[in-house]
Amino acid sequence: MTAPVCNIHATAIVLGTTGFLITGPSGSGKSALALSCISEARRRGRFAVLVADDRVDLSLENDRIIARCPPSIRGLIEIRGSGIVAVETVSACVLDWAIMPVRSSRDLRLPPENEELQLEIGRSLPLLRVPVENTVSPLDALHALLPKNLAL
Repeated sequence: MTAPVCNIHATAIVLGTTGFLITGPSGSGKSALALSCISEARRRGRFAVLVADDRVDLSLENDRIIARCPPSIRGLIEIRGSGIVAVETVSACVLDWAIMPVRSSRDLRLPPENEELQLEIGRSLPLLRVPVENTVSPLDALHALLPKNLAL
């Protein structure tokens, strides 16, 4: 029996061994945040790769949330204002966290505690808000927000 799949507007990446679903409205910086985190993690000698950009297929398999890329956009990511480029990808990942890009001028100063992103597959992911207009690199901000036992 095949697990039900839902397709959502988001970006999925893997940093180290951790899967992240980057969510937010169109134009919020999901693709830019993904590229920034992947590039910076690789510069630091860590594994980092794109799963899917713009559209992500989600399913629940063996009680884990799985992200996959729709075949028509596999290996592609948008650089807003510049175009769509080919990048290295993996076919799927287990998702552990959700990330929402935030801009200091528009978003809450402090996020709600224990915030979660509810998914259409009947599960949720813990949600982290990561600044995208800041002097702190997005990867450094993400590293500070994650539990200390997670290595990126």
